[in-house]
Amino acid sequence: MATFQETGLDEQMLQAIAELGFVEPTPVQEKSIPEILNCGKDIVSLAQTGTGKTGAFGLPIVQMVDPSVTHVQAMILSPTRELCLQIAKDLANFSKFKPQVDVCPVYGGSDIRKQIKQLRSNPQIVVGTPGRVIDLIERGVLKIDEIRWLVLDEADEMLDMGFKDDLETILNETPDSRQTLLFSATMPPFIAKVASKYMKEPLEIKIGRTNQGADTVEHHYYLVRPSDRYLALKRVVDMVPDIYSIVFCRTREETKEVAEKLIADGYNADSLHGDLSQAQRDMVMQRFKMKHLQILVATDVAARGIDVHELTHVINYNLPDDIEVYIHRSGRTGRAGRAGISAAIVCKKDLPKIKQIEKISGKKFERKMVPNADEICQIKLQHFVEGIAAQQVEEDTAVSKFIPEAVEKLAEFSKEDIIAKFISAEFESVNKYYQAANDLNISDEPRQKGERAERGPRPGDENMDRLFINVGKIDSIRPADIIGLINQYTRELSAKVNIGHIDIMRNFSFVDVDNQFSDDIVNAINGRVVDGYRLICEKAEPRKDSDDDEFPRRDGHKGGRGGRAGFGFGGGRRRREDRRDGRDFRDDYFPSARPNRAERRHRDRGGKQK
Repeated sequence: MATFQETGLDEQMLQAIAELGFVEPTPVQEKSIPEILNCGKDIVSLAQTGTGKTGAFGLPIVQMVDPSVTHVQAMILSPTRELCLQIAKDLANFSKFKPQVDVCPVYGGSDIRKQIKQLRSNPQIVVGTPGRVIDLIERGVLKIDEIRWLVLDEADEMLDMGFKDDLETILNETPDSRQTLLFSATMPPFIAKVASKYMKEPLEIKIGRTNQGADTVEHHYYLVRPSDRYLALKRVVDMVPDIYSIVFCRTREETKEVAEKLIADGYNADSLHGDLSQAQRDMVMQRFKMKHLQILVATDVAARGIDVHELTHVINYNLPDDIEVYIHRSGRTGRAGRAGISAAIVCKKDLPKIKQIEKISGKKFERKMVPNADEICQIKLQHFVEGIAAQQVEEDTAVSKFIPEAVEKLAEFSKEDIIAKFISAEFESVNKYYQAANDLNISDEPRQKGERAERGPRPGDENMDRLFINVGKIDSIRPADIIGLINQYTRELSAKVNIGHIDIMRNFSFVDVDNQFSDDIVNAINGRVVDGYRLICEKAEPRKDSDDDEFPRRDGHKGGRGGRAGFGFGGGRRRREDRRDGRDFRDDYFPSARPNRAERRHRDRGGKQK
C-alpha cells in the first residue's frame, strides 16, 4: 500500500490530511491523485460510493489552484444539495493550510442572492448542482469559460435524476483545454457517450469490476408473502437493537406509509421523500446524521447525496427495477472499510431478479430466515441486560437517596426473584406481542403442476370470521391497506391476529380473521374516521350449508362471493333502499367526504366528466 507522500501531494496538503486522521490513501486515491497532478489527462474513474472519491479529485485540485487568479478555476458538479455541501465541506478541510483557497457551494432550495454574493468574492472552486449552476450561468454571475478542471461526481446518479440535458449544456460552456474528471459507480451508455464526446482519450481507472458492489457488504434476502413485508421488516429491525439503517421504498406513498407504521409501533424512525420542503428535509437529515434517528425510510431520489459512513444496514423494502440502483443502495453501507449488510425483503416473483443482481454484481446473496419470537425476545433481553450491566452507578446522584427504601421493600425477595420480576415487567409487552407470532418464511421451492398457491386460511374456515369493511377498489384500497388497518387499531391485543383471505370489491371489502379476535377488531375499527371517511366494520356470516364459499342475501337469493349483494348481513337490501339520486349508501354516513363522488361514478360508467 502506497502512502500519501508517494502520491505527490505537497507538505500543506499532507498536514491537512494528517489532521483529518487519514493514514493511507484508498485504492481510488492511490491511482487517481498522481495522474491528476502529473499527466493532465482526462480521467474516467469507476469506483463504488464511499471509496474516497472526493479525496481522489479534491486533494490534487486544492493543491493546484492558483489563489492569485480571480476567476473560477475548478467546477465540481454533484447530483444533490446534500452531496454538494459535503464536497464543499471536505474541500474546505483539505485547504485548511491554504487559507487563500476559497470554495463556494451553489445549489437549489437556498437563497440565490447569498450565493451570488459569494461568487462575486472570486472563489477558485465552485461546487454545484446542475440546475442552479445553469441558472447562475444564465444570470451572467457564474463564468466557467476559463476553468481548468471540470469534475462530474456521481455522474450516473445525475443521469438517473434527469440531468442529461443540463450536463451537456454545462459541458458546452466549458473550454476545450479543461481537464475533465468523471467519477461514477456504474457505466451506463450515456456516461460512455459523455466520455467519448466530451473527453480527450480519457484514462480509465477501475476499482473492482464495473457495476460490482463493495467487498465489505454482505447481501441477504428474506423470502415472505407480499402481505407480510412490513411484519418481516419489523422482525429484521428487532434483531439488531443498535441498527442504523436506511429503508428504501419504491414510491413516496409507500415511504410515508412504512415510516408512519414504524413510528406508530414505537420505532425511532422518520421518512425522506419528495413531498417534504427543503427545511423539513434538512431537519430529518440532521437528526439522522446525529443518530437521533435509527431508521430513515426513503425513496431513491430523496436519499441521493446522503453521506453517512456508519450505516449498519441498507434494507430494500422492495427491490428496485434497475439493478444499478440496487448497487447504489448497497454502497451506502460498508463504507470507509466498515462492514455492512444490504438486506432485501422479497417474495417469490423477485427471486429471478436476485439471480440477475448476483450475476451482474458478482456478489452472492445469502437467504436468511425471518427470525421467530424466541430469537427476537432473546436478542432484546440480552441487549437490555448488557445495557443494565454497563450502567455506571454514582454514589452522589439524585436517585441515590431513594435506593435504601427500594432495598428495604425488596429485601424479602431473592436475587433471582428480583431479576425475574424486573425482566418480566420490562418485557411483558414484547412477550405478549410475539407469543402467538406466525412463521413468516415461505418455501423457495417452485410450485408443482396443479399445486395451489400458498395462501392464508380460506373463507368458511371454522376458526375464521369474515368481516365486512366499507372501503374498496374505488378508494384505491389494497390488501396491504386492510392488513395495516387491522394492525394499527388492534396493536394492544394480547396476541398477533391471524389474517386470512381478503376480497376487495368495488365499494367494499371482506377479510377473514381469527374468530377469537373478530369482535375486538370490529369494536376497534367500526366508527373510526380515517382521512375523512367513517369506517363501517361488521361481521358477515357465511351460509352454514354452503360448499362454495358463497354468502346468502337476506332476501333468500344466493349471490357469489364477488357479487354486489353477496354478503350476509343484509347489505344488498340496504344498498338498494339507501341509494338516492345516484348516491352510494356510504354517502349518508359521511356526505362531505366525497364531494366529487357523483362525477366519478358518472365517469366510471362511461360518461364525460363535467
